[in-house]
Amino acid sequence: MKIAILYIALGKYDVFWKDFYLSAEMHFIKSIKKDYYIFTDAQHIYKEDADNVKKIPQENLGWPGNTLFRFNIFLNMESELEKYDYIFFFNANYIFVKDIDVDFLPINKLLVVQHPGYYNKRVNKYPYEKNPNSLAYVSNKEKKTYVQGCLEGGSKKEFINLIRDLAGNIKNDYSNGIIAKWHDESHLNKYICSHEYKLMHPGYAYPEGWEIPYPMEIMTRDKRKIASYDVLRGTNSKGGKAILKKIKIRLIDIMEHF
Repeated sequence: MKIAILYIALGKYDVFWKDFYLSAEMHFIKSIKKDYYIFTDAQHIYKEDADNVKKIPQENLGWPGNTLFRFNIFLNMESELEKYDYIFFFNANYIFVKDIDVDFLPINKLLVVQHPGYYNKRVNKYPYEKNPNSLAYVSNKEKKTYVQGCLEGGSKKEFINLIRDLAGNIKNDYSNGIIAKWHDESHLNKYICSHEYKLMHPGYAYPEGWEIPYPMEIMTRDKRKIASYDVLRGTNSKGGKAILKKIKIRLIDIMEHF
């Protein structure tokens, strides 16, 4: 059995990679072989010559391109991913703090994690996509739980079906001038409305410095302790509407490659 771990380290997000890798090797299902696929624009990354580290050169698509089009990025590796039994995506600022064993793995379904910011909120407070013209739109009758886009994975078949569908849906939305409010996360929450999944509690996305009534299994590091979001993304927030216009033009260019 083999596990593929997908990890995006664009802009300055490679600063998190070493700690993620070391914590995963120490704590995450040590009994099964894991290969790490690092999509990055960094010249060098920690352990890039290790047998289980696959450095994949990836252009920095900026914000929100890097998160919005992550499923398209993964889909470029579909034939490679077919070799694995399980596939998982983890946010760059994740760090494992406890041993996680094979019982973590879902059987013939997806795995997602309940959003730590909404576990104690009413369903009508969940930030689902509200635009009915978007393929990420969630109607009232579909609303059930809200998951965070920091972790998704599962059996090979289920994960590849996920990235195929969401890459297509996001591309379709964008061609119609629509970007869902929470980008890939909005589309993920729509997808699980009609698919089976294993729901992990918010302790698998425990925000650093918070206090929530769940045991911390995986910590989401506070990015602001490292640098501003603009620095991490490799962008500059100055310029207001001019910056937004450039982002729109850049995304159009990006979509021509998917």
